[in-house]
Amino acid sequence: MSTDIIFPEFAEDGDERAKVIAWLVPEGEKVKEDDEVVELLTDKATFTVPSPCDGVLKYNVKEGQEISVHTVLGTIS
Repeated sequence: MSTDIIFPEFAEDGDERAKVIAWLVPEGEKVKEDDEVVELLTDKATFTVPSPCDGVLKYNVKEGQEISVHTVLGTIS
């Protein structure tokens, strides 16, 4: 079973975009719930997204990639 790491919605209009600045954990590494795994940059702020559960990280997007709200950033299995 796997769980997706999703770019959360911050703006009320849901029209938020971001750039993936850096993965903070190498792909294939084990993570724990709430470990910070990826850093994103929006036009308003830089922030990190935590792992939703324990497991092994797989990337779905690359560093430098532009993404929109609800994009699956990675998967924890």
